[in-house]
Amino acid sequence: MKTLVVFYSFDGNTKLIAEAIAGEIGADVLELKPVKEITRNNFLKYFTGGKEAMTKAEPELLTFNVKPENYDLLFIGTPVWAWTYAPALRTFFRDHKPVNKKVALFCCHGGGPGKFFEKFEEAVSGNEMVGKIEFKDPIRNQKEQDIEMAKEWAKLIIGK
Repeated sequence: MKTLVVFYSFDGNTKLIAEAIAGEIGADVLELKPVKEITRNNFLKYFTGGKEAMTKAEPELLTFNVKPENYDLLFIGTPVWAWTYAPALRTFFRDHKPVNKKVALFCCHGGGPGKFFEKFEEAVSGNEMVGKIEFKDPIRNQKEQDIEMAKEWAKLIIGK
């Protein structure tokens, strides 16, 4: 089964988990990168990111050579912004919405996901949902435990 890990990461948490998953199961990786990224070094980044998420912004992404439609299983990861997925994923779904794929969703958050997974699952409707998992700020909290949890979860998904 051809597997791709698609993700957007702002502070590195989602990237940490995405790389653990991909490394464990030998998946290809697609990191989504906006052409114009939000400034990382000030407190306003949270307001800007939240505003983009709430207004359903679709930022232009840097081009990539991976063809998501050529994969059978997609692990899709994002930080939780304003209780939804990051705008880079909105652009990805607009341009490359997966159809008739197996999909596993993961997220990283600093507080709680709220109804995040409902919105995330709605964005990938038309696919077979094979799993979902959340991580609370893995870089600052329990990094090694979360990496191991991500690896074990990925192996379970592959086994389905």
